[in-house]
Amino acid sequence: MPAFLDRRDSWYVMGALALMVVLLGLTYAFGPAPAQKSIGYPTIYSPEWAGVRAAYLLLKKQGYDVEVWEKSPEELPADPDAVWVVVEPFEGGTANEKAAIRRFVTNGGRVLAVGSEAADLVPDLEAASAEAYDPQEKTFSAMLPSAITLDAPEITMVAPDTFTASMHSWLALYGKGGDLAAVSYRVGKGQVIWWAASSPMTNGMIREKNNLEFFLNSIGPAESTRVYWDEYFHGSRASIWSYFGNGPLPWAGLQVGIAFLAVLFTFSRRSGAMRLPATESRLSPLEFVDTLGDLYQSAHASPASVSVAYQRFRTALVRKLALPVKAKLPELSRAAGRRFGWPEEDLLDTLARSERAMRNINLQEEEALYLVRRLHEFSALLEPKGRADQEARAWR
Repeated sequence: MPAFLDRRDSWYVMGALALMVVLLGLTYAFGPAPAQKSIGYPTIYSPEWAGVRAAYLLLKKQGYDVEVWEKSPEELPADPDAVWVVVEPFEGGTANEKAAIRRFVTNGGRVLAVGSEAADLVPDLEAASAEAYDPQEKTFSAMLPSAITLDAPEITMVAPDTFTASMHSWLALYGKGGDLAAVSYRVGKGQVIWWAASSPMTNGMIREKNNLEFFLNSIGPAESTRVYWDEYFHGSRASIWSYFGNGPLPWAGLQVGIAFLAVLFTFSRRSGAMRLPATESRLSPLEFVDTLGDLYQSAHASPASVSVAYQRFRTALVRKLALPVKAKLPELSRAAGRRFGWPEEDLLDTLARSERAMRNINLQEEEALYLVRRLHEFSALLEPKGRADQEARAWR
């Protein structure tokens, strides 16, 4: 009985596999970088505008003892010289994890908590998310002299969350009117510092007015401070399997395996009559729409789809109205109402909900679909052709 593959055929198969591995490596090394679909999130792994990679690298360069904390807070050491930094976490903590954080602070550790989500993790602090996203930068002044406000009389934040209360006596560090941007209070031997937003430490704003000094003061002196920068509540888990699972290696291995099986099972010597395989028509006009929708759904990229439609409509609207690019939403709505006769409240509600949706990683698909549809309807009204018919259909 003849062998499945003779010696010459084996060399062909091995050569094809080697060529495929080389091509995969070249594609990975020299392929175009993926397009950025958002401004990013406050994680040390993000170089985008809202990421905090610059702040993390700055601490290492300044001589701080910094460790990326991808373990549960239950493993935090009892170190009075340590500060645990948690920035706008994506996930909530369990009762045991919250108890471990309280124990860490009570024993003398410090916590720098940023955002209303982080307020749910630290001991005895209440905060609420901002009702509406305001992209404009705001300046907050120091409320009292302290080690945290040293050399930083003013700071700049975007869309801060609201401080509600604390069970402990607290100090208002920065504020403006009735809004507080940063507070601190003692818990046992330790201290909790709460920021209303992460913008002072983000890549895009750390160089704004006194933000760098404020950030370093909140961390503490380099020579005596050990920093644990949390990524556990951003979904990172410290294990060898999670490291490989989050990288391209599993997909590359899957592709190589499929290609290898394809080579083995498709190798044959032709015998008998040949017949052309049936081909499915690819001329459907909705094929592109279905494919794009599947990609957004599989990537859970609902905020990105809203962001694309919102940025496109806002750019076209400010150009039509000859307004500044940074014009606020009420101003845009009033100008559009006067110019085109659109309902101001409906437009303002759509724009405000879209800006909140862009920041919501748990955005429901139904909400994203509704907002994208409304933004496309408004965009269609800006087109010069058929405006009257489109207006009639939009407001019917």
